[in-house]
Amino acid sequence: MRIRTDDEVYRVDAVWLGPPKATFPWRARYVAWGVGIAVFLVVLTVERQLGVGFGFFSTAWAFIATILITRLITRKISHERPLGAVFTMWLRELHAPRERTRGDGGAVTATKLRVQPTRPRPKHKRPGTSRARRGRAAAPARR
Repeated sequence: MRIRTDDEVYRVDAVWLGPPKATFPWRARYVAWGVGIAVFLVVLTVERQLGVGFGFFSTAWAFIATILITRLITRKISHERPLGAVFTMWLRELHAPRERTRGDGGAVTATKLRVQPTRPRPKHKRPGTSRARRGRAAAPARR
């Protein structure tokens, strides 16, 4: 027995092809139009903040940037992952706790080591030397 799923229903994109009898040469989903308008306004705002004047070429570059950014965003959106879920996932990714890369110390650290510019010299111990020194210091000086 074969069970048919309803995936075909969800695979149909809600697409606006343009006005009647004058359709656009491209297909764009309704979500893409909404995202594109919002992105275009943001791109124009960023251009003005950067000091780019309003003109034909600045608007053309904003339009091209809008198309690229909108395509990147809508590539992640589908019927299984709507725009709200993608946006929420992006916000949670920004605010997620991160692993600390800076060490705060641990069981073994080199912070307490003193570094000296010269190498320490070993002490030479002779078997009878230390007794003789002790004996001289304790005995009265001879004249």
